[in-house]
Order: sequence, then structure tokens, then C-alpha cells
Amino acid sequence: MPLWWNGRPACRQAGTHDSDMYYVYILQSIPKPTFTYKGLTDNLERRLTQHSKGKVKSTKLFLPFNLIHVELCETREEARTVEKMFKSGYGREIIKELLTI
Repeated sequence: MPLWWNGRPACRQAGTHDSDMYYVYILQSIPKPTFTYKGLTDNLERRLTQHSKGKVKSTKLFLPFNLIHVELCETREEARTVEKMFKSGYGREIIKELLTI
């Protein structure tokens, strides 16, 4: 194992963090309310700042956003499973229910 190996996957969400918790979050565009973005991160504050500053390619054309839902997960794998569920047909139905509450 290389000395730099930290045990986390090499991806943009795998940066250093203080906790082992992951967040699955859903954003809804204010100017285009039919557009929702589902994502996961280990640092929710940093990620929301990136979205709000237009640094995320897939959301920058739909600014500003409302944060409509957050789920806390213990592992990245669990968070990825929840994120995939929200991106499925069943998950989109749940999001519709969240928006009507």
C-alpha cells in the first residue's frame, strides 16, 4: 500500500474530511422548479457552496436552488445506493411527495 493511500476511492467527492458520514442531497431549481439535482458528498457545506457559485457544470444554468432534502449515511456505498434510488422512477415519486409537503 502506498504511503499516501487513505483507504477512500479516488474521486472528486473523496477529498479529506473530518467525519465518516456522507450526505445525499436534493436541490430544486427556483427559476425552473421541474429541475432537481441529486448528489452525494462528505462535506455538504462545501458542496452547496460549489453549487451556489456556479462551479458545478450540471447545475450552473439552473441557479439559484433550494435544498429540499438531505439524508445522512454512514458509508459512501450506502449513500451511493440512496442516491441511485432517488434517481430511479420510485425515487422521483418520493421527491414529488417531498415537494408537496
